Amino acid sequence: MSSSRLSFAANPCGGLRVGLHRAEPVLRASGAMWLEAERALVVADLHFEKGSAYAARGQMLPPYDTRETLDRLERELAATNPALLVFLGDSFHDGAAEDRLAADDAARIAGLATGRTLVWVVGNHDADGPRTLPGEIIDEMALAGLTLRHEPRDGAQPGEVSGHLHPCARVAAAAGSVRRRCFVTDGSRVVMPAFGAFTGGLNIMDKAFAGLFATAPIAGALGRGKVHAVGWKSLRPD
Repeated sequence: MSSSRLSFAANPCGGLRVGLHRAEPVLRASGAMWLEAERALVVADLHFEKGSAYAARGQMLPPYDTRETLDRLERELAATNPALLVFLGDSFHDGAAEDRLAADDAARIAGLATGRTLVWVVGNHDADGPRTLPGEIIDEMALAGLTLRHEPRDGAQPGEVSGHLHPCARVAAAAGSVRRRCFVTDGSRVVMPAFGAFTGGLNIMDKAFAGLFATAPIAGALGRGKVHAVGWKSLRPD
């Protein structure tokens, strides 16, 4: 299979500018997507309050995932100053997560709307969206010739931007391999990495990704301050 429809260009932020359908978003090393002309920042699968959900079931994870995720998100907002912030579904780990937010974390999330528009695309973990926080709640969104939704749909979906699958890439290296969260795209659609601090990842060679891409996709593996374009032949299963 060929990936000739893909076009990558380095970006000063360490991200990759990608030719995606009719748009040219920048895939940032944080795992966010930046649409410069629209001044829009897109993040997927934050899973706020995942730690407290596990704690309620007796698995005592450190209860700081929401705070860490917000720290990273606020750094992205400072770097890009978007007019529009889009949450691409599963922003909360479950329907009761909003009620478990610490008061200061809830205030920080509400403060994200200062000077910008918030849009909450709903996901399978947060189908009703937030109840008390600012922003518009929608099923999917059209922006810059792209369709932003939580779960990727089967078959050809030109311009689709989705999350849900938490893609990760295992990359072959001289001393073995390294595993990183990643974007995965064939130039027609893209699946975004999970942005949340406690979110795991699914290898993009897993069968869950089979059939999504018409041509061999490329992984945009997240490194320290840089997104690395990795061809299919350099990827390995878990």
